[in-house]
Amino acid sequence: MFSKVQFRLQFLILLWGFTGLFGKLVTISALPMVWYRMLIAAIAVFIYIKWKKDSILVSKKHLFQLLGIGIIVGLHWFFFYESIKVSNVAIALSTLSLGALFTSIIEPIIFKRKVVLSEIILATIVSGCVILIFQASPEYKLGIIYGAICSFLSALFSVLNSTFKESVKPTTITFYEMIGGFIMMNFLMLIFQPETITEVLNVGWSNFIWLALLGVVFTAFAQIEFVNLYKYFTPYTILLNVNLEPIYGIILASLVFGESEMMKPVFYIATAIMILSIIVNGIFKNARQKTLN
Repeated sequence: MFSKVQFRLQFLILLWGFTGLFGKLVTISALPMVWYRMLIAAIAVFIYIKWKKDSILVSKKHLFQLLGIGIIVGLHWFFFYESIKVSNVAIALSTLSLGALFTSIIEPIIFKRKVVLSEIILATIVSGCVILIFQASPEYKLGIIYGAICSFLSALFSVLNSTFKESVKPTTITFYEMIGGFIMMNFLMLIFQPETITEVLNVGWSNFIWLALLGVVFTAFAQIEFVNLYKYFTPYTILLNVNLEPIYGIILASLVFGESEMMKPVFYIATAIMILSIIVNGIFKNARQKTLN
């Protein structure tokens, strides 16, 4: 039986599954898209904090740490939407499953604990699935590379975020991370893609409505809930469950966009193995917990 917090985790992953669709629904390029996403999310979280009459004050150390993690979050989203723009939603989402492998390596380093063999085995299985997808869809090579970078950044900021679960409120964490990412997007825009400034200024109402929905519901709310769930789950468990995001997202993308999201049979076989890895991880976790108790 699923507990309440497990349902919360699955609902969060379902929301993330929707975010891939915005990569096609929003017609501007990836950089201004993330620029708007982080700006709108920061404003939404700030309004919520003021409504709750909470404080946004943090120590100077935490401020710079959160802004730094926000830069990683911003780059993660940038590569995610770049992956969608050069391939499709299915490819971008499927490569996110590499996060389990990256987390199984990063988490022991950050928390100075031993590497768990079962985590490495399961994460390797997930990585093998991504390799199968790569071999079956060489035309999406650049999208898979961007997706892999996105996945590494996702694992990195997930582990780093978990270090704040007791010291800083989730809303405060989300607010400063959105600010940090927004600053980074401005830097990238001015230095590397100044032509995208025109897209920011001429975003259009249709795009802006999609971006507002993305920023408020699928970013501000989702990020706060994401950080909040670290009170109940380890980064590895969350990242391994995120392997369900491609399943949710691919189904949704197929319903909305039709044939453009259809993939070869090996793709669906690989994603099925990813689901199995989550089930196996749950069995291992429960058995280990019972042994400890």
